[in-house]
Amino acid sequence: MKEYIYCSNRPWSLDAFLAGRPRMAGRWNVCISPDDLPIMAARVSPRYIFFPHWSYIVPAGLLERHECVCFHMTDVPYGRGGSPLQNLIAHGHKSTMLTALQMTDVLDAGPVYFKRPLSLEGSAEEIFRRASDLIVQMIAEIVEQESPPKPQEGEPITFARRKPSQSELPRDATPEALYDHIRMLDAPGYPHAFQRHGAWKASFTDARLIGNTVEARVRFERPEIEEGS
Repeated sequence: MKEYIYCSNRPWSLDAFLAGRPRMAGRWNVCISPDDLPIMAARVSPRYIFFPHWSYIVPAGLLERHECVCFHMTDVPYGRGGSPLQNLIAHGHKSTMLTALQMTDVLDAGPVYFKRPLSLEGSAEEIFRRASDLIVQMIAEIVEQESPPKPQEGEPITFARRKPSQSELPRDATPEALYDHIRMLDAPGYPHAFQRHGAWKASFTDARLIGNTVEARVRFERPEIEEGS
């Protein structure tokens, strides 16, 4: 029986895998720590290692010894690089292609297995959960078909990874742009949209766009108190 490794430590990704696992053939191993990955790969000799949502550097030796597959939320070669979801929404995209590609030593430049359309509606967490369900379906297809990936075509457009400071609310934004800014950062583990008010920092989540009005949940914190507590 063929072995596979599923690497992720995001709750939405693990939830999707647990829901889809009964429909996938083979013996599956779940890795949530980068320290455990080389040991696990050496032990099981996987046919594929899948990285549906993985923010760690994969050692070059693993890429050379195993067929490693990641999933990028752009229509590559457009949108290679960091923070794809946030960059797409900031650029005004309403939908994208979710791409399954083989990992190489050049970020997001590997050959492509296939792509599937993905809506960018809703909060970041909602989009990640929707993408995770689709990724599990794509993984099942890769495992079943074992088709070789094809080289990317076209001129690469690269996104820069966003910095936490860029989460501050934009000045003079339209209602739609303000709504997009809040929702694209609304997921656990991401720097939420914020605004400073004196010694206070206000963080915004759960945004709704109602006509020309944006409603959101706000949380006020004193950063200097948190750091010293």
